[in-house]
Amino acid sequence: MASLWKHPQSKYWVARFCDPTGKTRNRSTKETNRRLAQKIADSFEDATRKKRTIKQVREVIAALHQEITGENVQSPSFKLFISGWIKRKAPEVKASTLKFYEGTTKKFITFLGKLADVPMSEITVNHVVKYRNEQAEKLAARTANHDLKALKTIFRDALRDQAISEDPSANVIPVKPKKTETTVRRRAFTVEELKAVVSVADAEWKSMICFGLYTGQRLADIAGLKWENVDLKRGQIRLVTGKTEKVMLLPIAAPLRKLLVGRVVGPEAQPIHPNAFEVISRNTTASLLSAQFGRLLATVGLKEKKPHRKSAEGRDGARRGEALSFHCLRHTAVTFLKDAGIPQAAVMELVGHDSEQMSAHYTHVGFDALNQAAQALPDVFAAVE
Repeated sequence: MASLWKHPQSKYWVARFCDPTGKTRNRSTKETNRRLAQKIADSFEDATRKKRTIKQVREVIAALHQEITGENVQSPSFKLFISGWIKRKAPEVKASTLKFYEGTTKKFITFLGKLADVPMSEITVNHVVKYRNEQAEKLAARTANHDLKALKTIFRDALRDQAISEDPSANVIPVKPKKTETTVRRRAFTVEELKAVVSVADAEWKSMICFGLYTGQRLADIAGLKWENVDLKRGQIRLVTGKTEKVMLLPIAAPLRKLLVGRVVGPEAQPIHPNAFEVISRNTTASLLSAQFGRLLATVGLKEKKPHRKSAEGRDGARRGEALSFHCLRHTAVTFLKDAGIPQAAVMELVGHDSEQMSAHYTHVGFDALNQAAQALPDVFAAVE
C-alpha cells in the first residue's frame, strides 16, 4: 500500500509508492486532505502496476475528489483558460508583448482544433511537440522557439492556478536551427544605395525612409506616428517606442525638416503616413510593411526578388537572413554619426537604447548635444527628386 509524507515547508501530501521494477517513487498529490491524498497515492501505485494511461489516472483522481469533497475538478478548456489569462496579463505586460501572446495563442488554438474546447488536461506533451515541430517547419528556429517559450509560460501559469495537474510543455526543448538557416549580419546602407531606394519610392515611403534614417527609430514606431508627435516650431519629435516603451524626444534633422515643411500638416490625431498606419493598426507586427520595403530593395537590385509561384518549401518557408532591411536605416544612422565624430553617448541616446542596462551604461545627454548629432547626418535626399 502506498504511503504518505509531507515536507515541513509544504502543505501538500506526497505519495510514496513502488513501480513494477520495485523502485520507490515520490509524487505530490496536490492535496491537503489526508484521506483524499491516501486514495490518490493508492491510485498512483495501482496505475503504475496496471500501466494505466495518464488520462485514466486523471479520471480516477477527479472522481475521488468529487466523492470526498463534492467539488467538480473538471479542467477548463485551453480556449477558456486563455481568455482569462490574456485579460490578466493585459495590465502586467507591454502592449507589444500582449499582442505577441494573443498571436501565438491563436496559432496554437488553430492547431488544436476541437481539442481547444475540451478540458485543458487533455493536452499532452505529444501535442506540444507536434505543434513545435510544425512551427519549426514553417518558421525560423528562433521564431518557433519564441512561440514555444510563450506556451511554456501559459502552461506554467495553468499549473500554478491548478487548472491542470501536469505541465505538458515542461520537458519540451527548443529546436535547433536548420542547416539551411543562415545568419546574415545586417549592415548599413551606403549613400548611393539609399539614393537608389528613394528614387523608386512613392511619397509616403520616401517620408518613412527619411524618418527612419534621421531618427533611427523602428519601422512600427514610424508607421504609428501622428502629427501630434511632431513640433516643427521647436524642432522636436516626441514618441514612445513600442519595444522598450521609452519616451523619446528627438531633434528634427535638416533633411527631415525640409521634407516636413513641404508637406501639408494635417490634424494632430491624423497619422503622418496613413497607409502604413492602417497596416500597422490591423496587424500585430510590421511584417507586411517590411515586405513592402523589401520589394523596394529588390526593385533596385539590393535584394533578391522572391517568386510569386510556390517554392519547394512553400510560402511559409523559414525566413532567410537579409543583409539589408528597414532596420538597417538604424545601423546607417549610427554609422554616419560615428563617422562624423559624434560621441558614443550621443549616438546611443539619439537612436534609443534597447535595454535599461544600455541606458544605465551611458550618461544623460542633453537635447543640444542630440541636435548637434542629428544635424551631422548627411543629406542623402538632396539630389533625389
